Amino acid sequence: MKPPRDHVDQVMEQWARERPDLDVSPQGVIGRLHRVAAALTEELVEVYSRFGLGEGEFDVLATLRRSGAPYELTPTQLGLSTMVSSGAISKRVDRCVQQGWVSRRVAETDGRSRVVGLTDQGKRLIDEAFTAHIANEHRLVGKLSARQQDTLAAVLAVWGRTLGA
Repeated sequence: MKPPRDHVDQVMEQWARERPDLDVSPQGVIGRLHRVAAALTEELVEVYSRFGLGEGEFDVLATLRRSGAPYELTPTQLGLSTMVSSGAISKRVDRCVQQGWVSRRVAETDGRSRVVGLTDQGKRLIDEAFTAHIANEHRLVGKLSARQQDTLAAVLAVWGRTLGA
């Protein structure tokens, strides 16, 4: 049985009509992946917002929490773990400091360096938010069979490595 047509099918047909000299088949993967990523982001952000968090704040708190006790990292380490610019990290950390979720202090080993750490309030918040986040992710991937989930994860891992992601 053929799956129902989607928006990407329509786009590919239009391009095939307008540019029959080009093989537009990669759009079947990349277009759908882009659309799925956008839909997933909406689903994830909705859960973060229940806890008063945006994507950036969730990312900072989750990165600190998963780093293990004492739940502290330098801004550089945060940037490497979250793959955003130092300016973006600074803004995210500033928002988290304002909310009382993290603290920022001078590093003991280098007076020029700073350390960002979870506060007790921040740890409680991310533990609660992460529990809801994982339940949401289970709900989202639960729309696929276990075999489909395993296959998709494996394919994306291989593709990601080839792209340096």
